[in-house]
Amino acid sequence: MTKDIEALAERLKQFADARDWEKFHTPKNLAIALSVEVSELAEIFQWLTPEESGAVMGSVESAEAVRDELADVMIYLTRIASILGVDLIEEANAKIDRNQVRFPPTH
Repeated sequence: MTKDIEALAERLKQFADARDWEKFHTPKNLAIALSVEVSELAEIFQWLTPEESGAVMGSVESAEAVRDELADVMIYLTRIASILGVDLIEEANAKIDRNQVRFPPTH
């Protein structure tokens, strides 16, 4: 993991440890929590037109909601990756490499 993600993962671990939440942070529970947070992010955009969704950060209220949900997604994603020993940056780059082969450029 990159240093920023490693630092975040450690901060999240300390946060959970201090509240005795480790017992709840199983891969299953974290995957479900991640799914819920992604759903909450999707809910913000659910009935917006493409133009409205592109302008969502123009409203203070909706921008705050988007930032909060993105942060929640990042937190749960980082936490589950840390617990499972997955380097998110390494795996994301490997996935892009595979997709470059699967989906060659069209121009």
